[in-house]
Amino acid sequence: MALLDWISDAGGPVVEGEGVILRSPRSADHEAWAMLRQESYPYLQPWEPTWPEDDLTRAAFKRRLAIYQRELEAGNAWPFFIFTDHGRTLVGAVTLSNVRRGVAETGTIGYWIGRPFAGQGHATAAVRALVGFAFTELNLHRVEAACVPHNMASRRVLEKSGFEHEGRARAYLKINGGWADHLLFGRVNDGAGRAG
Repeated sequence: MALLDWISDAGGPVVEGEGVILRSPRSADHEAWAMLRQESYPYLQPWEPTWPEDDLTRAAFKRRLAIYQRELEAGNAWPFFIFTDHGRTLVGAVTLSNVRRGVAETGTIGYWIGRPFAGQGHATAAVRALVGFAFTELNLHRVEAACVPHNMASRRVLEKSGFEHEGRARAYLKINGGWADHLLFGRVNDGAGRAG
């Protein structure tokens, strides 16, 4: 499928999953995104890097969109917002980043779901849809993900999405102000193009 066949007016592809739609972030998403992130701060902060002071401002969001666009154009990352209700309700985000071609043909998946929508299967649906996109549209051989060991919800998302636990990395990422160990997960493209 040619790139132009699935580019949306948001500057990137639109991917449909089970009850979710993934599309590239737009400038008009700022208010809904900032409100969801602010409301979810206590829920998300233990699992994420420390937020910059201006993280939720419109100016910071515009910088974020510019970075997303550069990464998308370079083929290094595919950022998506996760929507339900036929694209009306923003519930979180999922990104395929660190895409490496050549002998690797791999990328890394990361995701978050806002607190009001947690535990409803949206992260699993989004990860499954993104894996399908990575394998079918981008022809990647492998996708990887990681989570801190005590984030059981994130681990369940990965396991339900067909990822296998592959090991543990010490002090892997700086999370909530400190270096944190992470469990490493991977999924290899079996050639069938299945998403989950």
